[in-house]
Formats: sequence, C-alpha cells, structure tokens
Amino acid sequence: MKINILKIIFLNLFFFSSLFANFETDIEKLKTKSFKTKAEVIKELVEKYAEDERTEILLKKMVEGDLLYTKKEGTFVLLEKKEGSTYHTKTFLEGKLLKPQNRREFKKVKTNNRLRSIIKSNLAQMNLFSKKKEIRLKSAKNILSNVDEESKELIEKALSKEKDSEVKEVLLEAKTIILAKYSSGQKQIKAVKDLSDFISSDTLATLKTIANQDNISKELQKAANSSITSVETIRSYYSVLEKAFFGLSMGSVLLLAAIGLAITFGVMKVINMAHGEMMMIGAYTTYTLQQVMPNLIEYSIIVAIPAAFIVSGIVGIIIERLVIRHLYGRPLETLLATFGISLILQQIVRTIYSPLNQEVKTPQWMSGALEINSALSLTYNRLYIIIFAVLVFFGILMVLNKTSLGLKVRAVTQNRQMAQAMGIKTSWIDAMTFGIGSGIAGIAGVALSQLTNVGPNLGQAYIVDSFMVVVFGGVGNLWGTLIGALTLGEINKFIEPVAGAVLAKVIILVFIILFIQKRPRGLFPQKGRDAQD
Repeated sequence: MKINILKIIFLNLFFFSSLFANFETDIEKLKTKSFKTKAEVIKELVEKYAEDERTEILLKKMVEGDLLYTKKEGTFVLLEKKEGSTYHTKTFLEGKLLKPQNRREFKKVKTNNRLRSIIKSNLAQMNLFSKKKEIRLKSAKNILSNVDEESKELIEKALSKEKDSEVKEVLLEAKTIILAKYSSGQKQIKAVKDLSDFISSDTLATLKTIANQDNISKELQKAANSSITSVETIRSYYSVLEKAFFGLSMGSVLLLAAIGLAITFGVMKVINMAHGEMMMIGAYTTYTLQQVMPNLIEYSIIVAIPAAFIVSGIVGIIIERLVIRHLYGRPLETLLATFGISLILQQIVRTIYSPLNQEVKTPQWMSGALEINSALSLTYNRLYIIIFAVLVFFGILMVLNKTSLGLKVRAVTQNRQMAQAMGIKTSWIDAMTFGIGSGIAGIAGVALSQLTNVGPNLGQAYIVDSFMVVVFGGVGNLWGTLIGALTLGEINKFIEPVAGAVLAKVIILVFIILFIQKRPRGLFPQKGRDAQD
C-alpha cells in the first residue's frame, strides 16, 4: 500500500514538473526573428496552456512590448520600469526582481501589427471561455469595443456555449454590430433595425457611421436614422438620471459641509469664515493617516472619519475658547476674526505639507462603478458618500432630539437668556456646539478627499455654497439644510452642462438673492424669541 502511494505521488510530481518544463521549452521558440513562427507558437501556447495564468501574462506583455530576454543567459524577463537607458526587470517564470541593468543587456521579443492582432484575438478567445463570469464579461465588452469581421466566428461560438444572460447580451450586441457593418441587403437592414434594442455608445457610433455613408439605399438610411433616434431617446433618459445622481452626490457633500455651519450659526449667531478650513483639516487628516499606515489603505477612510471629527472638533473648540467667545453679539467682528483664522490655518498647512495638492488614495471597495446598463453607471465613491451623508444627518438629528446635550443646544438656540436663567452653562454649550460643528466639517473633508485632490484652498471652494445652503434652508433648521443642500446640488448639476461651471454658480447666487427677498428667513424659519432677532 505504501509503495502504491509513493508511486502516485511520484507520478504526480513528474507530471507537474514535465508540464512546467514543456511551458518553459515552448516559450523559448518566441526568441525567433520570424513573426510567422511566433504566431504559430502563440496559437500553440493558447491551445496547450489556456488555463495557465502565465500564458495570459506572457501575451499581454508581448502586446505592450515589455517581454524581454537577457543576452547572456537567455532568461525571459518582464520590464517593470524604465529610467533613461536603465531597465528595472523581474524574471518571468520565477518573478524574481533583478538588479537594474542597461537596456543593451536585453533583447526584446519583437511584434508587428499583424502579430499583435493575433495575440489580442487569442487573448479574447482565452478569456471568452473562462470559467469565471467576470472574465468572460470583461472579454465580451472588450470585443464589443474593438469589434471586427474576424470576430464573428468566435462570437457565435461563444454565444452557443454562454449561459449567463448579461454576457450573452453583450455578445449579441457585438454580433448585431458586425452584421450591420459588414453584411448587405435585407440582412444589413434587419441588423440596423435590431440595433435599436441596444443603447451602448458602440452601437450609436456604428449607426451614425452607417447613416453618414455615401451611396446607401433610402431604406437603409431610414432604418439607421430611426434606430439612432430610438437609441438617443433612451440614452437621454438615462443621462437625466445620471445628472440627478451627480446632483445628489454634490448635494450630499454640501449637506455635510453645511450641517456644522447650520448648528453653529443657529446657536451662536457666529459667521464662521474658517468653517471651510475645518473641512481642509479633515481632508489632511485622511491624507496623513494614509501616509502613516500605507499598507492599510482599505481601512484608512474608516479610521479617518472619527479621527477627522476629533481633530477638527478640537481645533474648533480652541478657536471658540481663544477668539470667538470674546466676540459674541458682534457678527461682523466674528466674520473678520474667523477670516483671519482661515488664512492662518491655510498658511500652517502650507508650511507643514507644502502648497502643492496631495492625492488621497481611494480604497478598492470605493473604486469602480455600479453599472446599471450601457448608458448608466453609478460610481461607488459617490454612492458611498450619499449613504454616509444620510447617516451623518440622521445621527446629528438623533443627538439634537434624543440627548441631554441636544436638549440644551435647542434651548440655547430658542432663548439664550432663559436657558442661562434655568442653569444651563451657555458658554460650555457654545464650545461643544462649535466643536461638533467643526467636527462634522472635518468629516465632510474626508468625503471630499475621495472626490478631489487635497490642498490648502480646499475649503474655500465650499464656504460660500455652505452659507447659501444654510440661508436658503433656514438658519439653524437641519431639515431645511437637507432640502437646501439637495436642491442646490441638483440645480447646479443640471445648469452646469448648459451654462458652464462659473455661470451656474452666478445663476444659483441670483436665485438665492431673489428667494430671500420673498422669504428672508429661508424655507423653514427658526422658531423661538431669538429667531426674531
């Protein structure tokens, strides 16, 4: 029995070692100068080693021109980086990093246009029959983007075997495009009509190319124009949805930026021009955490949320205790003082981090997009920001309505003198309110770091918008802030494509000015005696 087991193990080891040796031997043929021989070798590799990951890597590096071999040993290497005439490489089979060497020490596995076309076709074939749906779908989309007549046989073969409806849909679209482009007569007209069922940009481009051809029949011209109208109509609907989504994401950022301002402005009547710099501090906190923990990028954003709240909140409390508390009842002086503080904070950041913009890396789970269809994709980073903004909003609402601190804040908001007479320490409430408002601004900075680069002037772009949201919604009213932020976000995103970014801001500003002429206290005016001041 022991002998049989040893025999089986030996045979398995022999099989795997011979497989490795065969692959290693077969790729040696790629060193030939003959492009015809290389094409035959590539087909052989795909047939024999389609399931081997090394085959795909090898073919991709050949297309990119990064497959080399050393002149002395003849070892296949992959080009990692160029620095002038110095090459940074690693061995293809073992993945071992080599010392940087002069490019003269290497020979390139050369390709031409025909060979690259053959490689791409073989890569598509490998991926199109993969066991993983994601790989098949990606390959089908790649074929759709680079469709040609030679792909027809491969597509039909894949369609006959494919069971997944999503992959099938992409392959069917590619097949219909081929028929519309390369067939003739009634077959072409039918294919052009069938393309009205698809809404991708590839389909639309194909239809427009056919419609603009010279000397085509009236029937084909009519069919092409009809399909173009149908596709463009459907795409326009999804374009509206996409704009609404972008408006919602912008409104979510404005909501995060304005919540803190609504609280501090409503309770303390302080015009805080340094509020934008609290957002900047939150964004730089995110950047700093990524520098401190470079191997934990996936978790850095989650850690940055409480960290940014604490750091920005502490800075806010310090500002309130040192400056703001001496200026209550003098809003114009608080405006000037906080404007000066904002300049100081910007200069401190420039001194520590430099005046250049810094890039905050997006975690893998926030990258990419949720593809609804060929015409509508929702980016994950914006989707998460919308969800996060809603959670923060309801969290603050719970704090203000269900906690002792929230009760005291509302009391001070409605009647400061009466609250003070009832024993509430209004100075402590002011400090805590300013800290909470600044902390929420810091959280907004974390969200912004995923949408734009982090720089010293980050907050300046949002301070005016934040004040507009607060005034429009009603000073100190969180529901008004929510509706104001989402309304202004949507209006901005629908006007911007037509009027441009700058003019869109001007139009919104004019709209706010006209609105407050009719309703000076906003959509949802604050209640209480202090609200009359």
